[in-house]
Amino acid sequence: MINKLSVISIVLLLVFVSSVSYAEVYKWVDANGDINFSDVKPAAIKAEELSLEINTYTQVSFESSSYNAGSKVVMYSTQSCGYCKKAKKYFKNNNIAFTNYDINKDAKARRRHMEMGATGVPVILVGDKRLNGFSESGFQRIYKN
Repeated sequence: MINKLSVISIVLLLVFVSSVSYAEVYKWVDANGDINFSDVKPAAIKAEELSLEINTYTQVSFESSSYNAGSKVVMYSTQSCGYCKKAKKYFKNNNIAFTNYDINKDAKARRRHMEMGATGVPVILVGDKRLNGFSESGFQRIYKN
């Protein structure tokens, strides 16, 4: 027979297990241009601390079901490019996940940029679609299915 203390213990355990947990995770790019993640901050490399919430639920909604939410957005850019900055700001303001490769800092990215025949930045890829330069309407055209 279950007593009152056992029931309270089980309820408290369930509340604790389902609560929000926070984790410290660090992200950095190594000398080979590879993106790394760790729960230990690297000593000799500048790392970005990411704020992650674990065991959380957030509803994701889109204005239209025609957005290609499953496609990965990749951008080749430089730090000094105004259109690159505009694209990054647009992605962040619209909660669009993207991977950015700075062709001035990353030799592998520079090589891929050249291999695709690109002559300027930004070059934005969504799946097999490509946008040279940046405009909101141009990006929306390739981001939609």
